[in-house]
Amino acid sequence: MAGKFELYKDNGGEFRFRLKAGNGETVGTSEGYKQKASAENGIESVKTNAPNESRFEVKEGKNGKWYFNLKAANGQVILSSQGYASEAGAREGTGAVARAADGAKVDDQAI
Repeated sequence: MAGKFELYKDNGGEFRFRLKAGNGETVGTSEGYKQKASAENGIESVKTNAPNESRFEVKEGKNGKWYFNLKAANGQVILSSQGYASEAGAREGTGAVARAADGAKVDDQAI
């Protein structure tokens, strides 16, 4: 089920986006961008790279939780996850990103 990208401006004035699954749960968030166009390019990069499993990096954090990053072809992180209790949970999260990004619309809240 397609999700949606929420594009917004944070308290520091940077543009960010989050990817929400069809059930409304956030499955990944972006870094901050100074330009709105750069954040929009980040969204397109997520759509392009999410179907490719090899673009995901799953790792354990110092706090014992598991995380994943979605990386572009150039190795730059374009989307990061929340913390998961297990490696298996984080790997399932990568699939949620791929499903949510497929056909996702952009909800531009930074207008």
